[in-house]
This record gives sequence, structure tokens and C-alpha cells, in this order.
Amino acid sequence: MVWTISYSERALKSLRKMDKQNARRIVDFMDSRIAVATDPRQSGKPLKGELGEFWRYRVGDYRILCEIRDDELIILVTTIGHRREVYD
Repeated sequence: MVWTISYSERALKSLRKMDKQNARRIVDFMDSRIAVATDPRQSGKPLKGELGEFWRYRVGDYRILCEIRDDELIILVTTIGHRREVYD
């Protein structure tokens, strides 16, 4: 089962602002580990509280917040940021 990775405008803006090496690591992680996974939830962690509908992936000091849409096989990356500021 192959998942489609889709990026929100906010996530794309974050990728453009960060250094190329970290941006490449994040995109490679999503494409090589998450998109091909049978269950993308195995590599992530569910968030709690107000962000309870989202899943988190860790890549170094960066966090990727996603919405997983099972019915469409889409993972929507909504937010990408450094761990100290991504949950604000």
C-alpha cells in the first residue's frame, strides 16, 4: 500500500525557509519511510489535546505534524518546525 504525501502551504513555506540539508532529510524521510509503510502510524506518535487529530514524526530536532486520511490513502503534512516552536 502506497500513501500519497501532500504538503500544506504552511508546511511548504517552512521547508523553503529551513536549510537545504534539513529540508531534504524531512522530504526523504516522508518519501522513503512513511509513504511506503503499510501503517504510517507505526512510525509516528498521536498528539493529545487540541491537536489530537494529528500525528507527529521526528526527524532530528524537527517535528512533522500530519493528518492521516485512511479513506483516501493521503498523509497531509500540515506543519513542519523545530521541536521548540512547532506546537505553538
